[in-house]
Amino acid sequence: MTRHFNFSAGPAALPNDVLLEAQENLCDWQGKGLSIMEMSHRSDEFVSVAEQAEQDLRDLMSIPESYRVLFLQGGATSQFAMLPMNLLRGHQSADYINTGIWSKKAIAEAKRYCQVNIAASTEAEQFSRVPDMSEIHLSKDAAYVHYTSNETIGGVEFNYVPQVEKPLVVDMSSNILSKPMDVTKFGLIYAGAQKNIGPAGLTVVIVKDELLGQTLAGTPSMYDYQVQAQGGSMHNTPPTFAWYLAGLVFKWLKRQGGLEAMVEVNQRKASKLYAAIDNSDFFSNPIRPSSRSSMNVPFTLADDRLDKTFLAEADAMGLLNLQGHRSVGGMRASIYNAVPEAAVDALIDFMAHFEKRYG
Repeated sequence: MTRHFNFSAGPAALPNDVLLEAQENLCDWQGKGLSIMEMSHRSDEFVSVAEQAEQDLRDLMSIPESYRVLFLQGGATSQFAMLPMNLLRGHQSADYINTGIWSKKAIAEAKRYCQVNIAASTEAEQFSRVPDMSEIHLSKDAAYVHYTSNETIGGVEFNYVPQVEKPLVVDMSSNILSKPMDVTKFGLIYAGAQKNIGPAGLTVVIVKDELLGQTLAGTPSMYDYQVQAQGGSMHNTPPTFAWYLAGLVFKWLKRQGGLEAMVEVNQRKASKLYAAIDNSDFFSNPIRPSSRSSMNVPFTLADDRLDKTFLAEADAMGLLNLQGHRSVGGMRASIYNAVPEAAVDALIDFMAHFEKRYG
């Protein structure tokens, strides 16, 4: 079996150990004679899998008991609407920080339900950095403050947590579990699974108890966080296999030493790759160094006519999914937890040889 290096932004690389364990148990889970995919979500067996996955995530992130952990469907995009539905709580407005494409999508959806105050934006600078805390201007009557901690497409990441008095809401899809994070600083954390958690089809929401139970009139039951919390994320049939695989990823992270160990590896991978780009006259990265993402590294070639050649040769070398997002072009290497350091080393070596031949 050949496993190449996968730099996809999502669905993204999964740990080999997780895939092999799932493969071994795919047809016969723990001697039950059937797959975990074929079991009722309300069976004792699957409930134990779900409960263990939640506990492992709580352990990894040190999530207090005063927060609910929900395993939902619909991707992070569904959360763009669920947030105002659940969190406005009688308010008419919310504050949003605009740092890229995913921030803009969240803002556009929120405007369907409330007045949106753009507390800060770096759009005029082509989203080449995150705003400083001093640039964030919050409104007095906002129900909550929303930001995207890591912009997957643009490769911009906050190196701090905004200090606010209102509930702080964060789209952490691209960098959740990549480093330790103080959950108590947030009212709600949400993340699509397909980057650092598991396969596509699952969304994790971590929400403070006090924010539950005050939805907008007409909110569908499936979009009510309190209903989902009361039903153990099983108001309807959940994506059981994705939930199971996420649980395997959580166990794998624990075996690696937890988030304290992962952040060291992730910083080392990112530092190597940015150094290779910065020390080259052929490759470049448009993001201010203090705002660079440790998960998604975009870069361009000095001559974009060589883009297709670069991608074709990289693919032939087993360095897959390096094409940048269609909205920005260029290249992008997503180096999530499951992307080994050897993959980054191989990419850097390939880039150096490519530059020698075409630079």
